[in-house]
Amino acid sequence: MSTFVLVHGAWHGGWVWQRVAPLLRAAGHEVHAPTLTGLSDRAHLLNPSVGLSTHVQDVVALIEAYDARDVVLVGHSYAGQVISGVADRIPQRLAKRVYLDAFVGDDGDAAIDLQPETVAEHYRESVAGPGFGWLIPVRSLQVLGVTEQSDVDWLTPRLTPHPWLTYTEPLRLTGAADGVAAAFVECTDWMRVFQTHAERAAARGWPVHHIATGHEAMVTAAKELAELLLEVRAS
Repeated sequence: MSTFVLVHGAWHGGWVWQRVAPLLRAAGHEVHAPTLTGLSDRAHLLNPSVGLSTHVQDVVALIEAYDARDVVLVGHSYAGQVISGVADRIPQRLAKRVYLDAFVGDDGDAAIDLQPETVAEHYRESVAGPGFGWLIPVRSLQVLGVTEQSDVDWLTPRLTPHPWLTYTEPLRLTGAADGVAAAFVECTDWMRVFQTHAERAAARGWPVHHIATGHEAMVTAAKELAELLLEVRAS
């Protein structure tokens, strides 16, 4: 048995894994899907000082509190930065790290600088305007490749603004995570913002898998994603 820790991306909460977690549990594994500080059911903790290091500590604290070992740590999108930071802090507790259409950052990288420039500029403009200078407003689900109205209706009321500092605070790594096996999963049926990160992962010798769905694979391709996570865990 392994412990899966599923870390959501920007604007989401742990709830977004509701279609994936039962499938992993049915295969005999323990599953945790924390909500990061300042988001969703923890939105009451949102303030301008919530940054990447806050979210790294969220996940480190959860893993340590449960004394979890042999952890398969999965990070979606923005949370690629988070799981890199976690793996650097507690590599001895991890079996695998899985980057699901996610940032693959190096020491000193800020998430905003890892995006295509057109996307990064859109973020900066939205933060400066409706984000009041410290929030990233929720992006269009259609842009993220969510096409089924039922999925849009399920996601929309649950999404919350995301703290901007998490995208501007640099990732700090010592190299301790390099011994933790890693894999990348790219979602290919959308604008493929993370294609360069899939290429970066491949250049590092990580297995790279593809799912023909939009960015929100845990919603739009839950069964396929769960099966792939089980496959990566066993490999």
